[in-house]
Amino acid sequence: MQDLIASLPGDSRAAASRLNRECVCLSTDQKLLQAALEAGGGLDYQALRHTHPHLFSDTVVFVGQACLGAMAALVAAIEAVTALPAYREAVLAWAPPIARHDPGHPGVFLGYDFHLDQGGPRLIEINTNAGGGLLNTRLALAQRQCCGALAELLGGPRDGRAVEAEFLAMFREEWRLARGGQPLARIAIVDTDPASQYLAPEFELFRQLFAAAGLDAVIADPRELSWDGRCLQHARGPVDLVYNRLTDFALAEPGQEALRQAWLADAVVLTPHPRAHALYADKRNLMLLSDPAWLATAGVPEALQRTLLAGIPRTVPVDAAQADYFWQSRKSWFFKPAAGFGSRAAYRGDKLTRRVFEEILAGNYIAQALVPPSERRLEVAGEARDLKLDLRNYVYQGRVQLVAARLYQGQTTNFRTPGGGFAAVLEVPEVHKEGASP
Repeated sequence: MQDLIASLPGDSRAAASRLNRECVCLSTDQKLLQAALEAGGGLDYQALRHTHPHLFSDTVVFVGQACLGAMAALVAAIEAVTALPAYREAVLAWAPPIARHDPGHPGVFLGYDFHLDQGGPRLIEINTNAGGGLLNTRLALAQRQCCGALAELLGGPRDGRAVEAEFLAMFREEWRLARGGQPLARIAIVDTDPASQYLAPEFELFRQLFAAAGLDAVIADPRELSWDGRCLQHARGPVDLVYNRLTDFALAEPGQEALRQAWLADAVVLTPHPRAHALYADKRNLMLLSDPAWLATAGVPEALQRTLLAGIPRTVPVDAAQADYFWQSRKSWFFKPAAGFGSRAAYRGDKLTRRVFEEILAGNYIAQALVPPSERRLEVAGEARDLKLDLRNYVYQGRVQLVAARLYQGQTTNFRTPGGGFAAVLEVPEVHKEGASP
C-alpha cells in the first residue's frame, strides 16, 4: 500500500482511477452499519440483509477532487439555465399541463447521475425523486478509515449525521417557502403500495427522522388519501406535506385523484412535484442542454455553455424518418424513453435487436451519446471483479448535499450484483508533488 500511495499521480482524477483499480480494501464495517441502521428504532439489520443482500457494497469508491468540482459546477450551470424564460417556455411546451402549476418551492431530492470518462464526469440523467439519500447517510457512518498514509491523504466520507440534518432542513425549507411561519404537523411519505417498493426500508427511516423532529409521519399509498375540498386527509388526520416517491410524475394514474386535486388547490405541499419533474427530469430537456445552437439562441452565457457542453453528452430525438442513420450508428447511442425513469425500457445501442429498435422508433425516445461507465475493482468471494459505477449527486436548490456511488454489473444499475450496491465516496485531493509543475 505504501508503494501505491507513493506512486499516485498528483492529478486527482488519475489518482482516483488508479485507486479504484488497485485498492481492493473492504471498508464497510458491518457492525457499525448494523448500529447505524438500527439506531433510534431504525431497521432490522438481519432482515434487511436477507431481503436486500446487495443494497450496500463493502467497499468505497474514490473520486477526484476535480471531478467532484466539475459535477458541482454543472449542477450550478443547469440551475442557472432552468431559471431562464426561454428554457421554461421550451420544456413546459412538451410537459403535461399539470406542470404549469407553480407551487412556489423547488422540490426535494434532485438526483444528478454521472458516469466518469477520460475527460471527466458526464451527466447521464436527472431524477426528481432520487432514492437512497438517507440510506447513504447511514452507510457513511459505517466506514473504516483507509490504512495509514492513505487515511491522512483522503480522510473519510461526509458525516452522515450532518447530511441527515441537511435533509431534514430541506423539507422544512420547502414548507417555509410554501407556508411561511405556519406550523408543520403531519407528513405523508407516499408511493404506490409502499411496502412492496425496493427502497421501502428508506421510507421507514424517513418516517423515523420526521418523528424524531416532532412531526407526525405516515407511510401511505395514494389511495389512502382523500380530498374533502379543503384538506388532504389521511386516516390519522389532515396531511400538511407529502414527500412524493411516486413515479407517475403527472399524477394521472387511478388512485391519485385526491393528491392531484389537493396539489392543484395548493392545499398540500407536495415535494417533489410535477413542475420539478418537467423542469429537470424529462429526458428531452437534455436535448436543449446539450445543443450549442439552442443554448446560444436562448441567451445562455458562454461560460455556462462551455460547462454544459463539456458535461452533458449530446442528446437528440429519435425520429423514425432517420431510422437508417440510428440503426447504422446504434453502437454510439444509449436509447431512453423521454418520460422514463429508473432505466426502464432503456437500451444500449450495441445490445439492440431489430424488434426492440422498431419499438423505439414507434415510441417517444431520445438517443444520448454513449458514455460507458468507469469501473471499480474489488474482491468478491476471493475473486477479483470489475464492477461498473455511477455517481449520484443529491441536490437541493443548486447545491450538492451528498455524492454516493452505485456499483453493478449489467446494462444498468440493478442492486442484484454480488459486491455491488450503494457505496460511500472518498474524495481524492489534488497533490502537488515535489519537482512537478504547479
